[in-house]
Amino acid sequence: MNISELNDWLLSKNQEPLIVGVLNVTPDSFTDGGKFLDPNTAVNHAMDMIHNGADIIDIGGESTRPFSDSVSEEEELSRVISIIQKIREKTNIAISIDTTKSVVAEKACDVGANIVNDISALSFDDSMINVVSRYDCPIILMHMIGNPKTMQESPSYKNIISEIINHLLDRASFALKNGVKKHNIILDPGIGFGKTIEDNFTIINNIDKFTNLGYPVLIGASRKSFIGKTLDVDENDRVEGTIASNIIAFDRGCKMFRVHDIKETKRALIIANKIFNSNTLNT
Repeated sequence: MNISELNDWLLSKNQEPLIVGVLNVTPDSFTDGGKFLDPNTAVNHAMDMIHNGADIIDIGGESTRPFSDSVSEEEELSRVISIIQKIREKTNIAISIDTTKSVVAEKACDVGANIVNDISALSFDDSMINVVSRYDCPIILMHMIGNPKTMQESPSYKNIISEIINHLLDRASFALKNGVKKHNIILDPGIGFGKTIEDNFTIINNIDKFTNLGYPVLIGASRKSFIGKTLDVDENDRVEGTIASNIIAFDRGCKMFRVHDIKETKRALIIANKIFNSNTLNT
């Protein structure tokens, strides 16, 4: 999917499910840290994900796993810019830059990124809104408590669904007031970002509360610890839990899925989509 096709998708009332392939070019991401630091390895992995059905490639140069430390703009730029350039030389697929830094977002868009994925929902860097508005690009607004270093220390809510909804609507309103078009806003409830294990299950089970807000919803449940701790499996053995989470979310109206296991998730969503759109017979 190129950016023109993504723009059509964002404006459509009948959206097919989209797969967002994860490309972490970091030494310390929770599931694939260190695997794709080499630019050629990273680009080859991106092309493999596209071949297996990814519609968007999401590139991040700073780990946001629980308790992770932030990195400098210079370090983040050194990790992502050349890889975006190399991918863009090979394909016109839509590229998302996963960053909270306006300088990184701007330079990434300059060399071919089309989407900004900001886990802080435009709150960490006051200049990020200017970049998103100027480039007229889709923005993914995510819910999180605190920051990656502190978010899992003791997350708690009185009413988790309403609190996340209020936060996301507030950030969407901020974006709209500052020149972002409504159809360019995508919401992400932030699975694993300041959430307990049970919180994550509650969010997925109630994802329709988010999809009813009038914006596309992205879910990032892939290989997260709530799956691993529930099944007692490590990061690379969570595909079944990832697929189950995504199919339930899809059934409740979610249309964008940020995943590591592209082929398996794509196939599962194709079958689920066929089932959900098949005839219901009265007997």
